[in-house]
Amino acid sequence: MLAGGTGGAALAAGIRAVAPRDELTVIANTADDDEFWGLLVCPDVDAVIYRLAGVFNDKAGYGIKDDTFRVLERLAQAGEDTWFRIGDRDLATHLLRADMLRRGKTLTEATLELCLRFGVEARVLPMTNEPVRTRFTTELGELAFQEYFVRERLQPRLRAIDFAGGATARPSIEVASALAAADLVIIGPSNPLISIAPILLLTRQLLRREHTVAVTPIVGGLALKGPTAEMMRALGHPPDAVEVARMYQDVAASFVLDERDGDLLGAVEELGYRTIVCDTVMRDGGRSLAESVLRLSHV
Repeated sequence: MLAGGTGGAALAAGIRAVAPRDELTVIANTADDDEFWGLLVCPDVDAVIYRLAGVFNDKAGYGIKDDTFRVLERLAQAGEDTWFRIGDRDLATHLLRADMLRRGKTLTEATLELCLRFGVEARVLPMTNEPVRTRFTTELGELAFQEYFVRERLQPRLRAIDFAGGATARPSIEVASALAAADLVIIGPSNPLISIAPILLLTRQLLRREHTVAVTPIVGGLALKGPTAEMMRALGHPPDAVEVARMYQDVAASFVLDERDGDLLGAVEELGYRTIVCDTVMRDGGRSLAESVLRLSHV
């Protein structure tokens, strides 16, 4: 699965629930990674691990549930700017990662070690071991991912998105091997512009179109979580499932369309997709959607 930290991570958890014997590898976006207080924070990678471990904070949309913020409070008292909120339990993850990286492990090796420590049997792989960073061009100038999303709360008008380092970065050996061996590759219902696009930038040539299915993150012109629809509109893309399907047309042969958008079926099929229409809203932890998607591996 190719995933960001919200919809893709939720579907990954659904797959583990309904197909525990299947080998699941989640290739997670790292373009929204950043450093705070000398620690590398990998929001999407960690969200996938936390959700698969059953500790993700659904209410906040990030971090570990029931976390405290005593370290952050002390940093604020010491005069630090604490607009990026890291909980105490979440901080432990970043400390472990920093120590493993300092001792010479790659980001992939450190991530797999974190999976073991959280009791996650699925493999979670960062899309690359090299730094790739999302940069937003806005009316206030260029902003890093967390600056735009967290500090500025998406308020500055968006003009363009770029991925610094994306032209030279390469997928890891583990990512390439996972894609080569996969019976089915699922492009999760994550933001196509900022969660999936950087992964595809590195892996597009490795995907086998006939083995790949994309799941819409847009339902009825809206994203269930996050600003996907607003970002698509800001960059001149119609915020609907057909446009998402068009973005994945060269890498996926199957497309999962929400039943509420059944009137778009013909337009999606005209793009050359084999299309599944089902309920994509994951009220049951992603189980029913996972079952619908996994049927493709047996067709």
